[in-house]
Amino acid sequence: MENIGILGGTFDPIHLGHTEPVKQLMSCLSLNKVLLIPANIPPHKTSPNVTAKQRADMVKLVCNEEEYFYCDNRELARSGHSYTVDTLTELKQCYPKQRLFFIMGLDSLLTFTTWHKYQQILSLCHVVVNTRPNYQLNSVNEATRQLLNQHKITRLAELEQKACGGILIIPEIIELLTQHNATAPIKPLININISSSEIRHRLASKQNCDQFLNAKVCAFINKNRLYR
Repeated sequence: MENIGILGGTFDPIHLGHTEPVKQLMSCLSLNKVLLIPANIPPHKTSPNVTAKQRADMVKLVCNEEEYFYCDNRELARSGHSYTVDTLTELKQCYPKQRLFFIMGLDSLLTFTTWHKYQQILSLCHVVVNTRPNYQLNSVNEATRQLLNQHKITRLAELEQKACGGILIIPEIIELLTQHNATAPIKPLININISSSEIRHRLASKQNCDQFLNAKVCAFINKNRLYR
């Protein structure tokens, strides 16, 4: 069975903190490809001088350099609110025989039980939670604790047997994979501690962001004088 990774976000702009961990996850989870899905955002939240098309164009620039990355614009083409469950339902229709791995950060997991039809989301995919160093799961709210008790993958056999419904916590899954294949330990995921909002602030202040951005994305931003 093929495995497809899904990473959504406003990508305003897309940066290495988005893409580098996912590139490592590809080998860890045997992903055959990754769909990058720019999210639609309300007009009042749009960054100055940056359109939805420009955000998507920056994602495409990254995908052009990564063989297994693909830009999927379905949420930008959809009118009204874009709910994750709707996107995953469409993707499952496109990829009925593949396993879907929906990648999110720990901050998203902490609010996941408030998402629209979150239980249906877990019927369509596995959820991969990319945490930061020294993460804390013991302080989550009761709803999230119950969710993890029901869905967290703690054995590789569970992952191999389930087509959906699991929650994979990185780095816990990496540790399991390393134990399973002790001769080829997996390195911890790269953690590039930067956010899109910080990059926008640095660009507005005319600070250099080359170390956080793909070179072609950086050139695109400079050429179009975005985030100034």
